[in-house]
Amino acid sequence: MCIFAADMKKDTVIILSGGMDSVTLLYDQQERIALAVSFDYGSKHNDREIPFARLHCERIGIPHIVIPLDFMTKYFKSSLLEGGEEIPEGHYADENMKSTVVPFRNGIMLSIAVGIAESNDLRFVMMANHAGDHTIYPDCTPQFVDAFDEAARAGTFVKVGLLSPFTNWTKADIARRGKELGINYAETWSCYKGEEKHCGKCGTCVERREALSEAGIEDPTEYLD
Repeated sequence: MCIFAADMKKDTVIILSGGMDSVTLLYDQQERIALAVSFDYGSKHNDREIPFARLHCERIGIPHIVIPLDFMTKYFKSSLLEGGEEIPEGHYADENMKSTVVPFRNGIMLSIAVGIAESNDLRFVMMANHAGDHTIYPDCTPQFVDAFDEAARAGTFVKVGLLSPFTNWTKADIARRGKELGINYAETWSCYKGEEKHCGKCGTCVERREALSEAGIEDPTEYLD
């Protein structure tokens, strides 16, 4: 059974976390997005991110669903997940940030999104990985994108493809596009710790600060430090 009203102009399922990158992609590609999917996979910041994903979808009239992946906290090891070790502080280039990798997270989420796309006669899935992710996240690299696209097309009757427009963009490039689109980045969440405010010190907070500064955006984020 279809989970939204069909629109022939819209052909894409987007994976939407509620962070800067995916929210920017949502607005940038909204004319072709039929459905946004968020995954509650037990990360320490899911409860902070997902409400922003819902807010933006409601604002621009795109259907939004949340799919639970609670098995990941039971069987996967990552400091990003509830019950895992403390989130490290520092830059993404630092070796300790590798503890935040959730093994094959994007592969799992994209596989589900491909199944949803084919079930609803949609032709593409889309994710907001970017060049800054390549350093520590294997399932964000151009090689992964190309391989997954090939596998998804081979494994579906309608040849569902993977779109990743930001693969070769920096986070500052994404912030610049968000500035053009008028996005209020106070209505996004980055911090992996998932506390009341952004910690300002973990890898994703550091990257957020740098990107907004480089893009010439006055940072609207409330930080603990």
